[in-house]
Order: sequence, then structure tokens, then C-alpha cells
Amino acid sequence: PAQPAAQPAPAPQPQPAKPAPAAAPAPEGGEVITAPMPGHILNVLVAEGDAVEVGDTVVVMEAMKMENEIKAHVAGKVLEVKVAKGQDVGVGEVLVVIGAG
Repeated sequence: PAQPAAQPAPAPQPQPAKPAPAAAPAPEGGEVITAPMPGHILNVLVAEGDAVEVGDTVVVMEAMKMENEIKAHVAGKVLEVKVAKGQDVGVGEVLVVIGAG
């Protein structure tokens, strides 16, 4: 006998953006800001020595044709900037290291 046509699988729903992975302490004693997704660095908004507050945008990166603002999750002073404008980064790659300010 004829089998009924299989129902097409429902279209996957877009997932909300995942939060950045929890930062691990950097060897220098600072907190690292990591790339939450692979992408392309469009702009670096901080320099070593800059003071940042929680929620300040430190890097703007493009992923899947969307601009994503990467924000500081700790207040302090920028110890190191590990990326440059135009650079491609992978998920979890360290972007900026922030130390106690």
C-alpha cells in the first residue's frame, strides 16, 4: 500500500544570541574579553591604558553579516588589546584583557 508522504520537518527557529563565554582569569591577573563567535574585527574602541566600565563597548565585530558590539563585563583598565581592525577571529579568542583599574 502507498505510504503517506512524510511531513517536512518544521523550519528551525532562530536562536537568541548566546552570551559571551565566562571569562577566565588571564595570566596577567586581568579578566579576558573573548570572541563569542567567529567573525571579523570591524573596530577596536579601546587602547591599552584606557579605563572601561561594565557595559562599555570594547570591540565591534562582524559575524554572519551583522555587527556585534562586544562589551566589557568588568570595570578596570585595559591591560592588553589582542586584536586589530581587519583581523579575523575564532570563537573564544581573546580580544581584550582588563585589569583592576
